[in-house]
Amino acid sequence: MYELDGICYAGVPSDEPRIVEATPLTGGMLLVSFASGEKRLFDVTDVSGPASEPLQNKSVQMTVAVEHGFVSWLDGTIDLAPSYVYEHSVVYNDAPEDLLV
Repeated sequence: MYELDGICYAGVPSDEPRIVEATPLTGGMLLVSFASGEKRLFDVTDVSGPASEPLQNKSVQMTVAVEHGFVSWLDGTIDLAPSYVYEHSVVYNDAPEDLLV
């Protein structure tokens, strides 16, 4: 058991990245905020495989949510691990205003 920010957790602390917020941007991009405070840009349209095909649809991209530190779409039908999002994203340095939805 360990304590973090006044909350007790079972298990041991993990270095696994944890997503706390995901904001859809234009062109299939997400602005992803991690618990570490780091922000990164992730291109949803680069995700491949049959299960992720709905992510090519702009209206589906806009349904992004964060559940238990994962990004998900369509009420959890599609989700991505935080480590995958982190490894396949780039550091965010104040996106231009034209990327905002």
